[in-house]
Amino acid sequence: MAATIGSALCWWAETKGDQRALIVEDEALTYRELQDWSSRVARHLADAGIAPGERVGVLGPNSLIWPVLALGVLKAGAVLVPLNPRLKPAELRKVLDDSGAVLAIAPAEFAEPIAQTRELGDDFVAKFFDEFTGLRADGRDDFRVDVDRDDPVALLFTSGSTGLSKGVVCTNRTLLDIVFEATLTEEGLRPGSTALLLLPLVFTPGVVWGLIMAVVLGNTLVVEKELRPERAVALIGEHRVNTLFGVPLVFEAIARTPAFADTDVSSLRTAIVGGAAVAPALLKTWADKGVELRQIYGMTEAGGVATATKRAETFTHPGSCGTGSIFTELKVIRPDGNEAEPGEEGEIVLRGPGVTPGYWNDPQSTAQALRDGWLHSGDLGTRDADGRITFVDRMKDLIITGGINISPVEIERAIGELAGVEEVAVIAAPDERFGETPAAIVTAAGGDVDAAAVVAHCERLLADYKVPRYVVIRSEPLPRLPNGKMSKTAVRAEYRDVADRFEKVR
Repeated sequence: MAATIGSALCWWAETKGDQRALIVEDEALTYRELQDWSSRVARHLADAGIAPGERVGVLGPNSLIWPVLALGVLKAGAVLVPLNPRLKPAELRKVLDDSGAVLAIAPAEFAEPIAQTRELGDDFVAKFFDEFTGLRADGRDDFRVDVDRDDPVALLFTSGSTGLSKGVVCTNRTLLDIVFEATLTEEGLRPGSTALLLLPLVFTPGVVWGLIMAVVLGNTLVVEKELRPERAVALIGEHRVNTLFGVPLVFEAIARTPAFADTDVSSLRTAIVGGAAVAPALLKTWADKGVELRQIYGMTEAGGVATATKRAETFTHPGSCGTGSIFTELKVIRPDGNEAEPGEEGEIVLRGPGVTPGYWNDPQSTAQALRDGWLHSGDLGTRDADGRITFVDRMKDLIITGGINISPVEIERAIGELAGVEEVAVIAAPDERFGETPAAIVTAAGGDVDAAAVVAHCERLLADYKVPRYVVIRSEPLPRLPNGKMSKTAVRAEYRDVADRFEKVR
């Protein structure tokens, strides 16, 4: 079947084989080299007995060989299961069990965690990167197994920040449709571009919007092992990077580097930010350098990006996430399924070519998420009269105080505007009178922010019942997920006894 990720890689290897496809820590692979190496990986897996449709996990941090292995798995006709290297053996065990993986490939330094994982359940085959490094320079190879474009080719397990992770099914069709739609919208993704990836390859931004997008469009993907802001600035200038994805923290860190002021970053046609609200000051900082930061809304189940702020509305509607994409529709609905009125909060639902056909071996969760042709996000949002979507909060993150629903994000946005506040998380604290009450966990710089200032600021901006009754000031950053997003789960765990440890401030 021609319409596959593997066929795209083969095409670029034939038509511009000398172009660099991957640059990882300054080591590069051309399209011809990437094609040959990944084909030999695929042949090696097939010879080892990996059958089409079987699931293969690839574990490890960003490296040159990780995308080669991932593409090799796809070319073998198997289903790629990216494995987060931050997971503990019990967590790895769950992903491997849920996916039914028969093989896991990992760096040699993960031998002990892999052994511990194997002891926790049914055995699986383990192979290590060293077995595949020798396949790099053995001559030309175009091996690949034909698969149907509607067959699963990857399972992307959700981060689990709001509950148990589930394997989101990706097919060749959904992945190629995501790429196709991205080339028709303001995202500006075009063949021949250069993208910089500062996030882990194992997550949706890395697999889909990094690796798959580059391979299908014949682009160059520059991959860093970790976020080093000073180096990131230099890479943008050196490679004339066109595309950069990240959470606000990424763009904030880059903008704070001394070199940012003197580096030409105007090559960035696509600067997409998601995962948290973007401060107007950050928008202006990048706009002054000729770069428009555009806020997105999306989820793994919708291919990562469902909608982004329109370029013309970067400043006029900075809090919105746009109105959808050329083939992706969004709406906000009430609990009864009817559309909400403009300004009325409801659940965001969406449909489009990048929406998953379902969760792997989980018909119950699939039926709950995909109803009447729409993906139910579990997120609260609003739309305005012109259809602009604004994300409000996760529905299950609501604080219910005295029977009134409170959005933590609304309080977080208010506190985030206070000078000296670096980041904030608002969680529910138990309250004898109201059942729950807001507690604000605030990271502040320089000791200029105290609880009284936070309360006074909130009292100016929010209704009384939304003003936090607990305020914790800390100097260290809040805990984060490996993809850079703040981990509300970890914050709640750390401050689960906030009402016992801290005094009410009002």
